[in-house]
Amino acid sequence: MDSRLLFLPFNWLHRPNICFSYVTLCPVLYFVQITHYDIMFHLFSYKSYLGTSNHTFVGQFVLLGLTDDPAIQLYLFVLFMLMYTLTMVGNIGIIMLFVITPSLHNPMYFFLSHLSFTDLCYSSVITPKLMDILIIGNKAISYSGCMIQLVVFSIFGSLECLILAVMACDRCAAVCKPLFYHLIMTDAVCRRLIAGCYTSAISCSLLNASYALQLNFCSTKNIHHFYCDYPPLLKLACSDTSGNQIVLLASVSCVSGLSVLTILLSYGYIVYTVLRIKSTDGRSKVFYTCSSHLTVVSVFYGTILFMYLRPGAKYFSDQDKVAAVFYTVVIPILNPIIYSLRSRELQSAFHKFLGGINLTF
Repeated sequence: MDSRLLFLPFNWLHRPNICFSYVTLCPVLYFVQITHYDIMFHLFSYKSYLGTSNHTFVGQFVLLGLTDDPAIQLYLFVLFMLMYTLTMVGNIGIIMLFVITPSLHNPMYFFLSHLSFTDLCYSSVITPKLMDILIIGNKAISYSGCMIQLVVFSIFGSLECLILAVMACDRCAAVCKPLFYHLIMTDAVCRRLIAGCYTSAISCSLLNASYALQLNFCSTKNIHHFYCDYPPLLKLACSDTSGNQIVLLASVSCVSGLSVLTILLSYGYIVYTVLRIKSTDGRSKVFYTCSSHLTVVSVFYGTILFMYLRPGAKYFSDQDKVAAVFYTVVIPILNPIIYSLRSRELQSAFHKFLGGINLTF
């Protein structure tokens, strides 16, 4: 693939000393960044005029977290800290391998590198604050911080859905049209697809944010969750939320629904093509190639659809906290593990990278 495709925001990764420092310090940096959202409070001055209305302006919220048991909190903090560190190392590792390994400069790993970047971002906007709640007990988050967290998580959550759909199309082209694959998935096509994913995710998220900023909150400020998400915020609102629920359902249905439909159609075409292959080895090779992506899709969409494609009245915080932990903390670490275990090319690139380090020393 043409080197111009490397327009990712991590071209600095070819410098090992910077990479090591980033991987080591990133949890601490994000911890400080997410915890002190109050610095950006004045960016949301839009809401300041509500203090003169009939509703009380809530300057901050209280995230009730996962549990109040100190012993369990300590164990959860250690577990999440370990998982978050592995998430950073695993996803940055995939991005690094893509950047420094010419053999990985193809559409599949191009999209995978963006998927890793997405996992890094949406995990980092949630997990550090969760660890802050567990170890320090700092459950307060400013109104501006809550809105920022909501918007950023929404952007990268939507982006994950869209990139998984694009990856399904890529697999479909590779399996069903192997002779024309490089003519179909050109550099320009890949760039346009990923640009479309970012544009759609940002547009839908900003639409939801514009409605969220219009919500009026009364004296109640306890959020029965460990991060600011749309459903628990809607429960706290003392204004009419019917419009917000319609917009949320429409945007999630549009992003997730179209993504799921694209994935189903792509894999339907793949199955149809595979069934026409007479060789058993050929079929096994195709399914092996697609198995990692199918696993990631099943796990991710299972929790997302459970969380959001329901009426607001049916929101149960205890069930949703477990699901939210799964797709905010667990899935970002599963993606690099699944792809690393199932991709021989990634394994080969990793061994060559380790070999180069050994030779250096």
